[in-house]
Amino acid sequence: MARSVNSVASRARRKRILKQAKGFFGRRKNVWTVAKNAVEKAMVYAYRDRKQKKRNFRSLWIMRINAGARLHGMSYSVFMGKLKASNIELNRKVLADLAMNHPEAFAAIVNQVK
Repeated sequence: MARSVNSVASRARRKRILKQAKGFFGRRKNVWTVAKNAVEKAMVYAYRDRKQKKRNFRSLWIMRINAGARLHGMSYSVFMGKLKASNIELNRKVLADLAMNHPEAFAAIVNQVK
């Protein structure tokens, strides 16, 4: 009896990977073995960077709050400490937006915690 191979599923699997490799450069987009490795690596980076994105944004917000607080003669750590002590529950994302786009509102918050 002849060996049975499910070529329909194999083709579909290859087609799915090659579709994910669309836009890649050179042989990475159309050669099966190269594309498979490239897509696997890309998926690893995508998974890792979904976590890193959150870290990067928090870091950015902290920098913006620090810059805004220093304009009013206060460091980031002192500002956040006084913010918690005065029971003002604004998260870093909102505070960073205020520091960047609404400096007068941020100044009002700084004056309230002083």
